[in-house]
Amino acid sequence: MAGYLIRRVLLGLLTLLLITMAVYGLIRMMPGDPLATDAAMMNPEKMPSAEDLQRMKAVYGLDKSVPEAYIHWLGNMFQGDFGSSFAEKKPVLDVIGARVVNTLKLTVPSLILAYLFAIPIGLFSTARSGKADERLVGVVLYMLYAIPSFIAALFLQLLFAVKLEGTAFELPLMGIKGDEYESLTDVQKAWDQLSHMILPVISFTYVSLAYYSRFIKANMEEVIRQDYIRTAKAKGLGPVKIMIHHAFRNTLIPFVTLLGLSLPALLGGAIILEQVFNWPGMGQLYFRSILTRDYPVIMGLTLALSVLTLLGQLFADMLYAFVDPRISYK
Repeated sequence: MAGYLIRRVLLGLLTLLLITMAVYGLIRMMPGDPLATDAAMMNPEKMPSAEDLQRMKAVYGLDKSVPEAYIHWLGNMFQGDFGSSFAEKKPVLDVIGARVVNTLKLTVPSLILAYLFAIPIGLFSTARSGKADERLVGVVLYMLYAIPSFIAALFLQLLFAVKLEGTAFELPLMGIKGDEYESLTDVQKAWDQLSHMILPVISFTYVSLAYYSRFIKANMEEVIRQDYIRTAKAKGLGPVKIMIHHAFRNTLIPFVTLLGLSLPALLGGAIILEQVFNWPGMGQLYFRSILTRDYPVIMGLTLALSVLTLLGQLFADMLYAFVDPRISYK
């Protein structure tokens, strides 16, 4: 196991190197001068001189060639220095750190909800396979999976924030808290934050829910055709025990591969959904950093998401060995 982990870590480091190299090269090829997005430089009265502009480029490493600048960034990164944001004039780690918790407020609950509902729906669909109620559930799941999450988010906003405005079912259109948040009591503040989370969490959850449910059903139907399931039926075991203790347990083996990649996938979806709901998280930061050509923040977020994805894959491999003792890594 130790040798396997060492090989995976070394492969992961090489992968990170190639990813950051490619992303850095691409963002440096983007048209326009990132320093020109500074609001102060947009004002002709505050435009710096050519000397000041050159000095600022030197500070951010923009006066170097792409290979030299990348090596400079890589060296600083290994020392824990990810640079400063062009737009916010703050260290990149501080800028990202201020957004991490906000994104986790959406992604973690949505991931938990998706698994809590997907497992019983998948089991129900398998047990009722071919019946009218199962077909109805299947149609609904396919419809949910076919609708892009940002389209669903817009419909949810239209329904709960516009059509139901003034009713008991009204929910906030966007944002992380209301304008009068500071004047609320502690209980009211808790509800204000929760109410702002409901629509984004639903938008994050429903696509994953549809996919996981169909995934479980497809694997369960394959498992229940195996000989050991027929043997369990021949021994007189009840259908519930066969479904839960035999079929579903073996379905977990391919299912755990989704666990490790679920959170990185949700973070990828956050880039669009956080814009729709004006949610100040990592996804919105990524989107705005690309628009403003904020190279240091783009690189910091790319590295964070890449590390999370690679750790997720490693976590999935470890779960494989835990769920199926026959699997060993040498």
